[in-house]
Amino acid sequence: MTINDRYLARGPRVGIRPFTAADRDEFTAAVRASAELHQPWLYPPAEAAAFDAYLLRLQEPQREGFLFCELTTGRIAGYLTINNIVHGAFRCGAIGYGAFAHAAGRGLMSEGLRLVLHHAFGALGLHRLEVNIQPDNASSLALVRRAGFRREGYSPDFLFIDGAWRDHERWAITSEMVTEPATDGEAAKGGTE
Repeated sequence: MTINDRYLARGPRVGIRPFTAADRDEFTAAVRASAELHQPWLYPPAEAAAFDAYLLRLQEPQREGFLFCELTTGRIAGYLTINNIVHGAFRCGAIGYGAFAHAAGRGLMSEGLRLVLHHAFGALGLHRLEVNIQPDNASSLALVRRAGFRREGYSPDFLFIDGAWRDHERWAITSEMVTEPATDGEAAKGGTE
């Protein structure tokens, strides 16, 4: 198996794939190295036991988890989870994500997010994805704006993060709003070519 065989979709520089137990050490080391970037916005699992519990939750039917990996090295650049997935007439999920410090500011999250949008609206059969972002998190707001999300509202005291209830902006995107191809000039590819 080559390094690219495990990807659900690939862009020019990033591939998306599910989390595995084998990612524990690399993921938790990247989280620890990225604490200054992540906090006070998010607190992903930084230790082995927390990662194992997180991976177990991602096996639940209402969740999907994706790692964004650099194609040239396979190194994990960031991650995205789709939570609270509801099928039927709603076909919606709520996303959360984070970049790792070594990959921040390089456009890898934008590329990975675009790949996940196509996967979610295609293979997963979803119609809408939502994200809630603290108003001072400029990087995260810029990411969803670039991806074409629309601001739908403001929720005071929405999530309990870092010891307090935090206000959040509500953003969403539907399948009809995604007009950009999954990759530069071609459809996303999974598996081998």
